[in-house]
Amino acid sequence: MSSLLTESQLVHEAAIVWLEDTTNLDYVRQALDKTGRRTGKPRYARDGRMVGYTDLDKDAEANPDSGLYQRRTFFLLPHDRPNDPDGIYKAGAPGEAVDPRTIEAGRVGTKTPRSQGEIHPEPRA
Repeated sequence: MSSLLTESQLVHEAAIVWLEDTTNLDYVRQALDKTGRRTGKPRYARDGRMVGYTDLDKDAEANPDSGLYQRRTFFLLPHDRPNDPDGIYKAGAPGEAVDPRTIEAGRVGTKTPRSQGEIHPEPRA
């Protein structure tokens, strides 16, 4: 199951840019944000932190009315599992959350047992 976005919205993605290592993240939230540029780190105006974003290819066109491009951002909010392991998402995940291991340019990403909190990592010694 993908999460709220469709691949038709992502056809001009050229690359995923991760701002941090996602190896230990069960999920990231994804959203389409409007930005003034095709590439480079977009502004971030949410609580929490941006974990990554997409760069668009040279054929991506801005919205003719706003002059802005739609680009995907990946983020975590303060109450998400990586920040609060025993919080509201100890099991389950928000609707827009996907396993970062399933994300590719032009592909939405999917929920997995890990992103849903059904697989628990081994405690570190």
